[in-house]
Amino acid sequence: MSQIRLNSFKILPTIIKNLIIINTLVFIAQNTFTPARFDINLNELFALHSWDTPYFHWWQIVTHMFMHGSFTHLLFNMLTLWMFGSMIENIWGDKRFLLFYFLCGFCSAIVHLIYLTIYDHSLINQGYYVLNNSATLGASGAIAGIIAAFIYYFPNSYIYLYFFIPVKAKWLGILYFAYELVAGLINSPDDNVAHWAHLGGGLGGYIMVVLWNKNKNNRNFY
Repeated sequence: MSQIRLNSFKILPTIIKNLIIINTLVFIAQNTFTPARFDINLNELFALHSWDTPYFHWWQIVTHMFMHGSFTHLLFNMLTLWMFGSMIENIWGDKRFLLFYFLCGFCSAIVHLIYLTIYDHSLINQGYYVLNNSATLGASGAIAGIIAAFIYYFPNSYIYLYFFIPVKAKWLGILYFAYELVAGLINSPDDNVAHWAHLGGGLGGYIMVVLWNKNKNNRNFY
């Protein structure tokens, strides 16, 4: 398993810092350049739409990762990215972490688009939040891959729920992805979360990190 370079350890690594800045600026733009003020709809252009609709554009597979539906949505995603991603970026370095992040987001988008095609979802299912035109947006899919990588490297690390309840990362991760799977299979019409997008990002991230470490010993899950 790769070792952290202690002399270059950063509390807020470069890529994560820039992702937080970019996501925040995009959120400000979303709330500034609204259809009510300008003749433009950023969500229609850059959020991810089903590929069998006229709203779909190829760049949405990337741009949807930088858009959010509310301030709390943005805050939770960026906090989760920092919590789980900082150690991973310190292990891998900037370039590899950024590549991994985008690949996880790509896997998330593809799985979600396949899901929309198979189930012909008529709901306004926004993936990580609800808006219009069946648009999906948010960094949650890419972050799910980061969570999977963290569980792989640090399965026995303690995550403190509500700041004082210690839970090992492996159990918290298993519960999280199990919940996403069950909720995705139930497919409740009142559920506005794209669980399959989260599962796609998490599965893609886990497969990548296993392949990247296939010749290394990582026997610390138990």
